[in-house]
Amino acid sequence: MIDTIKSMYVTLIPLICTGIFNMIFCKMNVCKRLSVPIDGGKCLKDGKRIFGDNKTIKGFIGYIVIGCICNVIWGIICGNIEVLEQFNYLYYKYENTVVYNVIMGLLIGLAYAAFELPNSFIKRRLGIGAGSSLENKSALKYVFMIIDQCDSIIGCVLVVWAVYPLGILNYILYVFLGLITHMAFNILLYALKIRKTII
Repeated sequence: MIDTIKSMYVTLIPLICTGIFNMIFCKMNVCKRLSVPIDGGKCLKDGKRIFGDNKTIKGFIGYIVIGCICNVIWGIICGNIEVLEQFNYLYYKYENTVVYNVIMGLLIGLAYAAFELPNSFIKRRLGIGAGSSLENKSALKYVFMIIDQCDSIIGCVLVVWAVYPLGILNYILYVFLGLITHMAFNILLYALKIRKTII
């Protein structure tokens, strides 16, 4: 079990870095033309936005580009530290090359960005504003609090599963580990005043 968790974290490092650096990138005063909502500000027939203002083209592209960069850099590090490469699920069947790492970074970055969208879509349908949560203390509020922390990891771990035989139990463990890690980093980023809220 300990080796499994080690492997999960070794494989997860580029994903963690991607999330942090993309958050910083989105706050930077660069690429302003890309800081527009993916849904173009449009609403569906119910009069509610499709995804909302927080899901921007800049953020979506950032996940993909930064994901590639982080994966390539981590691949180089793993290539120079044998134990890391052995623990990394991405190199179970495939060789640690720059091209492979770019492809995996692209897929993981795309999954990170894409798997956040269904959650945003459903929240807009329920009248929950972008960056907001349910005001009451209903069970639904806590369900969305959890989903907010693990929606992207659900997609990213599916990509990992495509190159490593995780199995359903390890997949669930991986998502849970990602959830706990995400929450821990949220607390850290909040303390550093990079995030406005803990959750």
